[in-house]
Amino acid sequence: MKFSNKNKIIILIFLLGIYIYPQSIKEQTFDIIKLQFGDNVNIESVKYEIPLKIKNEIEKEAQQHFYSEVVYIFKILKSDSLISTGILDNVYGKSMPITFLVLFNLSGEIISTDIVKYREPYGGGVKLKIWNNQFKGKDLNSKFKVGDDIDSISGATISVRSVTKGIKKLTLLYNKIKNKI
Repeated sequence: MKFSNKNKIIILIFLLGIYIYPQSIKEQTFDIIKLQFGDNVNIESVKYEIPLKIKNEIEKEAQQHFYSEVVYIFKILKSDSLISTGILDNVYGKSMPITFLVLFNLSGEIISTDIVKYREPYGGGVKLKIWNNQFKGKDLNSKFKVGDDIDSISGATISVRSVTKGIKKLTLLYNKIKNKI
C-alpha cells in the first residue's frame, strides 16, 4: 500500500499527538505544582497501582469507582525533605474523563485541587479556582457533600459531583498509603 505525502503527514501528526499527549498532562501537573510551591522544588513522579483491598474499601466509602487501577503520585521535595504529595487521577464527567490533581500536606489536609484537563463541552465551572478553593483544608473527616460543605455549580451538576467524589477518593487513598509511598 502506498501513502501520499498528505496521508503521511496526517499519520505523522496523529502519532506525534499520541506520543506528546501524556507528556502534556505531566507537564501541566509539574507547572501546577511549581506554581503552588515555587521553582525550587524537586518533583518525583511514580505510577502507583492501588492495592485491590484498599481500592475496594475506598470505592465503597466514596460511592465512586476509580477510573483505573493506577494513579500518579508526585512527591514534592524541598532541600531533600518531603513537603507535599500530589495525586493525579481521572473521573468521568457526563461522557469524558476529567483529569485532576490534589495536593496534600504531610498530615493529609488538602492544600489545593486543580483540574488539569477538562474534556467535556459543558460544565467547565469545576476548572475555576474559586470553586476548587473550597477544598483547601479538607481532610479525611470532611463530608465532601455537594450542597452541604461543597457548592454546586449551575450547569455543571455531573462534573461537580464526579470531581467532588474523586477528591474524596484521593483523600481517603492518601491517608491509607501516605506511610508507604
